[in-house]
Amino acid sequence: MKTLFTTLFLFIASISFAQTWTTDFEQAKKQATAENKKIILVFQGSDWCAPCIKLDQEIWQSTEFKEYAATNYVMLKADFPRRRKNKLDKAQQAKNDSLAEKFNPNGNFPLVVVLNNEGKVLKKIGYKSISPKAYIQEIEK
Repeated sequence: MKTLFTTLFLFIASISFAQTWTTDFEQAKKQATAENKKIILVFQGSDWCAPCIKLDQEIWQSTEFKEYAATNYVMLKADFPRRRKNKLDKAQQAKNDSLAEKFNPNGNFPLVVVLNNEGKVLKKIGYKSISPKAYIQEIEK
């Protein structure tokens, strides 16, 4: 019985630290407005861009950033994978292409765009090899 409670506790704890990402810009704006949050839009190449992968592992997956983002941001991802096995469906690829035309016309990867709840750009930054706390401070500047 004790093992069951321990397992259940660990499962619930892991769920509570899960990062929730959306891939739909309109949905992100609605959620940001409803929750009075800003949006972090991340342009990444999840299967080919080394700095994108580092940003994910070092910042987005950190407990410190997840806790911070949960109360301050709606997380929006625009992924541009290259490997055939990771190919996006046509509808999602069209959404990501549209976001790139508007917010990342130079094709920078990774690119982190901080937006208000209406989709207005507040800041753009890339990957920096710094702690999650320092990255949060960069976002907030």
